Amino acid sequence: MARNRGPLLRKSRRLGLALDPKSERNLDKRPYPPGHHGKSRRPRKQSNYGIQLQEKQRARFMYDVLERQFRRYYEKATHKKGVVGDNLMTLLEQRLDNTLFRLGFATTRRMARQIVNHGHVQVNGRKVDVPSYQVVVGDIIEIREKSRAHGGIQLAVDTPLHSLLPGWLEVDPLHLRGKVVGEPSKQDIEQTQINAQLIVELYSR
Repeated sequence: MARNRGPLLRKSRRLGLALDPKSERNLDKRPYPPGHHGKSRRPRKQSNYGIQLQEKQRARFMYDVLERQFRRYYEKATHKKGVVGDNLMTLLEQRLDNTLFRLGFATTRRMARQIVNHGHVQVNGRKVDVPSYQVVVGDIIEIREKSRAHGGIQLAVDTPLHSLLPGWLEVDPLHLRGKVVGEPSKQDIEQTQINAQLIVELYSR
């Protein structure tokens, strides 16, 4: 399957958003696009379309989703009750790979995707190897017993790199288990630093 590939740091600098925790420190040091040298170049003024397109790219690369799949998330969001932008971000946040990342069982979403793909995760006692699987309230996500010695998972748990656990999740790091106790709140969505309304405006053209 095709995937978004390439160095995350360069993408982070181009989009002005840390796509993974490792990029955050480097982005603080070099908060300008690759190929630029500090503040020596005046930033080019973007059109409204350019701003909207960039915001969509920020979301796509953050969650590592291809354009066709991202469009499907948007279409699904339009058919749900509530604010379309919030619905879109909720669907992205509730992907299994992102949930694993939010629980602190992976240092990046790419790593979380690999952990899921390789069959190390179970949901409600059943193995799930589809990163886009949508978790719902009440789901219990855990690392399978035979996979708990996985070096990358243990490293992520022992040295968490990303922010505090969101309120819609509970975690038991000792048993590598988490539970979905709610849906992402407005505050959780705002902390992604994605302006979903710009994406809605782009697709509404």
